[in-house]
Amino acid sequence: MDSGGAVMAFKVCRFCMVFFILVILLGQPVSSNAEGYIIGAGDTLQVSVWGVDQLNFTAKVRPDGVITVPSIGEVTAVGFQPKDLETNLFEKLKKTVKNPIVTVSVTGITNSKVYIFGGGVKSGIFNLDRKTTLLQILCNLGGGIKNADLKSAYVLRNSVKMKTDFYNLFITGETSEDIPIESNDVIFIPRLGDKNIYVLGAVEKPSAIEYREGMTVMEAILKAGGFTKFADQNDTVIARKENGKTVSIAVKAKELFNKADLSQNFELNPGDYVLVKESLF
Repeated sequence: MDSGGAVMAFKVCRFCMVFFILVILLGQPVSSNAEGYIIGAGDTLQVSVWGVDQLNFTAKVRPDGVITVPSIGEVTAVGFQPKDLETNLFEKLKKTVKNPIVTVSVTGITNSKVYIFGGGVKSGIFNLDRKTTLLQILCNLGGGIKNADLKSAYVLRNSVKMKTDFYNLFITGETSEDIPIESNDVIFIPRLGDKNIYVLGAVEKPSAIEYREGMTVMEAILKAGGFTKFADQNDTVIARKENGKTVSIAVKAKELFNKADLSQNFELNPGDYVLVKESLF
């Protein structure tokens, strides 16, 4: 080895010695885990104590929340972050192992789940094995969400509604309304009640039209064949149920169709009735 290589080897060796001396002096375990994850029942842990082969083992957290550690016995793991469990094991092991260097890694996650239910989607359990947002979960549901009442949906966390109304997030792309999803969150997505729009009166084909998200009064009238020659286009009304009462919304449909006044192109809700009245003359 030339002199330059010898100097480099010496520096590396000296760095390693300084590192382990610091570990011993500080008397703390070395952690190699991501921040924030909480260990739960069923998770698989890899526990290692540097330099002690019999204390390098894999453990599955039992339903009662504990793992069995050689030379210590039963130790509670549920509810701890990996770095906190390392500290706990360090305190217990230092009675029998001089300055133990402990690492705990989560190698199998079964505890982190999200529960999805409601008539608007197929109920199921989503495994939360990485950072996930509400939008990502909704996208994962695919076409199964087409009959969902997104405006009445909500996320329940510890019995508190964290987020209500997914419509703007999922349909109009308001990603600022997205939220992180946490373990044991419950996502409730109900089914749309009446899925039809009813177009009646002076239209060519009075119809019950299957509702879709974002449907407007113009689209509904066109699907019903448009106006008859007897229609009083500016005497069009949307009848809607709100809180058990019927609400009427006047639509100047002539201004909409002839003058492109989009302020009159109201968005419809499932169960709405669009009534086009006939002219008296």
